[in-house]
Amino acid sequence: MRDHIIVGLTGPTGAGKSTVSKMFEEQGFAVINADEIAREVMLPESICLKQISAVFGDDCINDDGSANRAVIARKAFSSKENTKLLNDITHPHIFLRVLKRCREFIGSGQEYILFDAPVLFESNSDIMCDVLVCVCAPKDVRIKRLMARDGKTEKEILRRMAAQHNDEYYTSRCDIVIDGGENFDNVRECAIAAADTIKNIDKIVVEKIEKTKGRRYDGK
Repeated sequence: MRDHIIVGLTGPTGAGKSTVSKMFEEQGFAVINADEIAREVMLPESICLKQISAVFGDDCINDDGSANRAVIARKAFSSKENTKLLNDITHPHIFLRVLKRCREFIGSGQEYILFDAPVLFESNSDIMCDVLVCVCAPKDVRIKRLMARDGKTEKEILRRMAAQHNDEYYTSRCDIVIDGGENFDNVRECAIAAADTIKNIDKIVVEKIEKTKGRRYDGK
């Protein structure tokens, strides 16, 4: 019988995914953060960073050898084509590290693992997940959050959003949708309910679904 469940968490930027991830962690889920893994694979002298520099330019690397994340983000989010280019470079490196981290958690007896990944589907990482969860929020809420978090102008935020998917892209692919709106108490209530639902999934059922459907839990 399967002794673990892997949950994929995704959603558009600024929707509140990081907040929901922390709430799942409070409910006993081991969390793997794709953004943290992405920083690890882009350390100085890494193959990934060298590949990024070769595609996007030498100014993607600072004088001390570290990644110039501001330059990389500006170039990568300037168009959907450039975003895809960056993803094609980074995803294989990230995916391998995530698999290693999952094996480590499973080996230590962890039952519930949450993989927090903005580009879960684009990287095909959803194939390793048993349950898929997305966090969505109104566009105006997301813009306000991103301006406060990143110190960017509304124009810069909108350009970045234009290179990303709309809510339907996520909601149509996920088993559970969490409202990441401005009401914190509501977000928390939804996140805890989702975590409880996942914990109550029979792992035998998950194993059968894995064999027949591949990765989906229909929530019924």
